[in-house]
Amino acid sequence: MSYVLEINSLTKKFGDFIAVDHMSLNVREGEIFGFLGANGAGKSTTINMIASLLRSTKGEIRLLGKNIAKDAKFAKMNTGIVPQELAIYEDMTAYENVSFFAGLYGLRGDLLRERTEEALAFVGLADKHKSFPKNFSGGMKRRLNIACAIAHRPKLIIMDEPTVGIDPHSRNYILNSVRKLNEMGCTIIYTSHYMEEVEEICSRIGIIDHGKIIAEGTKEQLKSIITDSKEIWIGIKVDEMYSLDSLKSIPGVTAVLQEENTLKIVSKAEINNLNRIIQQLIKDQVEIRSVEEQAPNLESVFLTLTGRNLRD
Repeated sequence: MSYVLEINSLTKKFGDFIAVDHMSLNVREGEIFGFLGANGAGKSTTINMIASLLRSTKGEIRLLGKNIAKDAKFAKMNTGIVPQELAIYEDMTAYENVSFFAGLYGLRGDLLRERTEEALAFVGLADKHKSFPKNFSGGMKRRLNIACAIAHRPKLIIMDEPTVGIDPHSRNYILNSVRKLNEMGCTIIYTSHYMEEVEEICSRIGIIDHGKIIAEGTKEQLKSIITDSKEIWIGIKVDEMYSLDSLKSIPGVTAVLQEENTLKIVSKAEINNLNRIIQQLIKDQVEIRSVEEQAPNLESVFLTLTGRNLRD
């Protein structure tokens, strides 16, 4: 099996704090690999090391079989990154932005012009090539960001939350662009705080927590981890966050999370504890609006394994 990216015992320390802890991970050629982790899990640190923006403390990263620390130029030429924070120049036209970033990879002359035009056309901004990003919508800026990352035709593209803060139409456009890039032969590492995006486009998924990969596989493989679990969503009316400790102490309950006016409770499937849960809420004078049981999904898996929500 051909791997585009191989990570072996990767470790990153900041003083005494271990951000990434002996991580090993392989990304196969031609896949869209979803990389999930809550804030502080070590995801961004890992991505920065893959992109050669941060040096590892220990371990090895190999891109297309070559050690990126020993062959930095090769790694740079074959990696494209779409960062979470926009990396474009507001006072340069869309064309100038793409041309500038493509030029950093050594493209010159006719080839530079051809690739710049190609990248702008791919993201649907060919007619905006003379326009300035300061006049663009959030979605158009995100698309320009992608164009800057793909003009040099990298083998591996890292997309770090490329749809954050944009409208649904732009989100769909970007997701379709990710699929097209993949069909064109690009291997993609995709991170998002929108679990539905990951379920929709990723062929395989890795979950990181406390600097370690704690689960990896297809959607179906990950969901099979919690076949002995059930998830109960209870709509409540509260003016402030409800203390979850009383629910966590109920037999069978393995995880509890509150998202605004919804309690998401993961419990062992064989234990019938719904009455106990409702009784506890009534005892705590919490007004119940609705109760429903959810089929296992990626969010259930993430909550069960980490005890946290992806957006935490």
